[in-house]
Amino acid sequence: MADEPVDPSDIGERDAPPIAEKPYKIIFEANKCIAAGKCAEVSDNWSMNLTSGIAQPESYFIGEDDLAANVEAAEVCPAKKDRGVIHVVDRRTDEEIAPDLEGDGTLSVDW
Repeated sequence: MADEPVDPSDIGERDAPPIAEKPYKIIFEANKCIAAGKCAEVSDNWSMNLTSGIAQPESYFIGEDDLAANVEAAEVCPAKKDRGVIHVVDRRTDEEIAPDLEGDGTLSVDW
């Protein structure tokens, strides 16, 4: 784990759509993906890249309509010793919605 916590608001925001339009973002630890495909089974936003052998999201920024499926994708991901490598963050509060392993909204990436 990194010495200092990662601030979710620093990740991927340079070319992001307006928060009002897409209030959630996906933070994906692709280097830890084990290609189980669970995310692609439960969410249309996720697919498996057969060339690289890892998953990939169609969009890193999502709205309310796609929230539930992406939360499920984060929760079913077995990578990183069952901690998952897909993180759904509320851009309005910078809190992790899923998997939220600590139960306090802190980002649970392992960089």
